[in-house]
Amino acid sequence: MSEVVRVEEHGEWRGVYVVELSDGSLRIATRNLVPGQRVYGERLFKYEDVEYREWNPYRSKLGGALLKGLLELPVREGDKILYLGIGSGTTASHISDIIGWKGIIYGVEFAPRVMRDLLVVVRDRRNIYPILADARFPEKYRHLVELTDGIYADIAQPEQAAIVARNASLFLKSNGYLLLAVKARSIDVTLEPSEVYRREVEVLKTSGFRIVDVVHLDPFDRDHAMIYARYEGG
Repeated sequence: MSEVVRVEEHGEWRGVYVVELSDGSLRIATRNLVPGQRVYGERLFKYEDVEYREWNPYRSKLGGALLKGLLELPVREGDKILYLGIGSGTTASHISDIIGWKGIIYGVEFAPRVMRDLLVVVRDRRNIYPILADARFPEKYRHLVELTDGIYADIAQPEQAAIVARNASLFLKSNGYLLLAVKARSIDVTLEPSEVYRREVEVLKTSGFRIVDVVHLDPFDRDHAMIYARYEGG
């Protein structure tokens, strides 16, 4: 097993660290908010009495987007974030590390079985608030979520951008950020992924979003893209 030689904060992504191993390889990681906790079997690195969690780009679309050259990582310490389709908490756990104890993730998940897995994670990560609900109907959890700095969305629905827009109209601050993981095959299997991405971008534009960047996630996730946008109001 390679040993840690050096850990430095990334020059552009605040809250993300570059871990250099003794075999010369580099990994990205976040500082573990809950030392000793693994969320999805990721490696833990110890350096100068601080523990870091490897951010696996094959398991996290946001991790993949960063390594594919996403223009910036807008997530900051203390942010309040609405996470649509939080699943069992893989990517959310890294966002949790970055926002710290002053931040909050409102994690919306529709599947009860997946929610049970998430509850194990949030038992110690108290900055994640799990919400069992359908992201298509944000009015039903309006009383649980305050105005947020950002939305992260990873939902396998045919109208991903439209669902995001409905949530943004209720919960997203002006100039708040959106990170949308588009699953082309969940939207339309008959179209080329690039055409699906273009259509989702157009929906976002007509819903008050300014598109900042779009990156394709191959080879980490086939037929996926990450859209980064800012909300200017609908």
